[in-house]
Amino acid sequence: MRPFNILMATYLPTTPASYEEWRAAYGLSPERDAAFRTLSGDPVEPLYTEADLDYAGEIGLPGQYPYTRGVYPSMYRGRLWTMRQFAGFGGPEETNERFHYLLDHGQTGLSTAFDMPSLMGHDSDHAMSLGEVGREGVAVDTVLDMETLFKGIPLDEVTVSMTINAPAAIMLAFYVVAAERQGIPPERLGGTIQTDILKEYIAQKEWCFPIDPAMRLVTDMVEWCSKQMPRWHPISISGYHIREAGSTAAQELAFTLKDGLTYVEHAIARGIDVDDFAPRLSFFFNAQIDFFEEIAKYRAARRIWARELRDTHGAKHPKSLLMRFHTQTAGVSLTAQQPLNNIVRTAIEALAGVLGGTQSLHTNSYDEALALPTEEAVRIALRTQQIIAHETGVTNTIDPLGGAYFVEALTDRLERQAYDYFRKIDELGGMVQAVKDGYPQREIADAAFELQREIDSGRRVVVGVNQFTEGDDAETPILRIDPALERRQVGKLQAVKADRDGTALADALSALQHAAGDSRNLMEPLLDAARVHASEGEIVHALQQVWGDYRERPAF
Repeated sequence: MRPFNILMATYLPTTPASYEEWRAAYGLSPERDAAFRTLSGDPVEPLYTEADLDYAGEIGLPGQYPYTRGVYPSMYRGRLWTMRQFAGFGGPEETNERFHYLLDHGQTGLSTAFDMPSLMGHDSDHAMSLGEVGREGVAVDTVLDMETLFKGIPLDEVTVSMTINAPAAIMLAFYVVAAERQGIPPERLGGTIQTDILKEYIAQKEWCFPIDPAMRLVTDMVEWCSKQMPRWHPISISGYHIREAGSTAAQELAFTLKDGLTYVEHAIARGIDVDDFAPRLSFFFNAQIDFFEEIAKYRAARRIWARELRDTHGAKHPKSLLMRFHTQTAGVSLTAQQPLNNIVRTAIEALAGVLGGTQSLHTNSYDEALALPTEEAVRIALRTQQIIAHETGVTNTIDPLGGAYFVEALTDRLERQAYDYFRKIDELGGMVQAVKDGYPQREIADAAFELQREIDSGRRVVVGVNQFTEGDDAETPILRIDPALERRQVGKLQAVKADRDGTALADALSALQHAAGDSRNLMEPLLDAARVHASEGEIVHALQQVWGDYRERPAF
């Protein structure tokens, strides 16, 4: 057998080929019939080199400005991401049982999904809630439900995420009072509440109040949490729902960051020092199926956020510059056809989140295009994260794709596209005005239409949907919510309403309305209302009597 170096000399050219020579050789072979574009529609070149990089020198090192390669020096060599599974269905009792199940199976943080009435600020006995109570999340009407939801769970030993926006301040008040009744003060509570009201008007369409008072309520939460809950993230600035609505990666990046910068501007205008609240802001991004585009998106997001906080808003504390974010795999990528294929999609999307440097990750269950997930599906989703963490080796080194020409070029391109959107939004008068004008809504609608047209035409393949559809899908077991749970929840709520101190309730709601009519921070009045068992719907109605409600002007 000949030595290895002789074999190499036999088969390698004596001089390296130039790019031009490679390009000529490449042109001799016809490309296959495929659309070489990202999911967002941007062209992808056949090869990337250092000539494609714009920001050489801005990549940096992990834990160092501009944080392209990660927010912490050791990343997953020091600590793995928090493994969360979104959970919530039926009443608080059922979801409490699921929480205990997840903690027993290795989950390290709890993520709470609320039902549609709770998200919209309606009580379970409201006419609009009929048939929706506990269907797509847990029903929480009063602080007593919040106590039941976390029964037997020491709230100072777990981190809790709550996905709710328009009534977020109300749910935070319920949570703080529930912890208070466990003997746990607010300064010992750790976790996140979403609170991102701008993306509601942009994408998810769940609101209770007009935009301006809703922004005031968000700023009240930021101010109160900066003083009373130092371990709590009062806003999780969310691109997830923007992407689920059909945006491109660049739109998700730009609109999410601009929302976040707008919250920063409002807090600074309130007189809060940026370094008093910025370290507790967090983000929530989508992990779509275009593997490299998603990784590049996260890297660009960290870089832009650090630069804007430091150079535009004058942040001095290093933690103010760190974009910590949660990632959830793309619900919109899941298919009802051949649902077991979704396990593969979710694994790839989760890996993109990990290689992009996420701090927290939720993996969707394969049956979620059909219904809320079964316990088996949730277990597979959680095991997907554990396999990535402990078997694949991707956590052995930090930012293993850093320096890859393609990834760095995509990062640069997404950064440029985000700043292009920033300029357009600023020309419209800022993000609040842009949302009122329907600008981001129209951009997302156009992108969603174009992507769906590609899928419908077959130019973009979705396996099992528009190609490779042969084979019979076996029936997938799904979770079915017992209609009796709604009747039980309504009965519990009506019993609470009948058993309260009516005078204390009226006084608390009246005090809340007076505070809403002036410039006082609303968190303390909300806590007082929670303590006397005011319901979510009653609190929302009291505020709507002062502020009014909101009707969207459709954007086409």
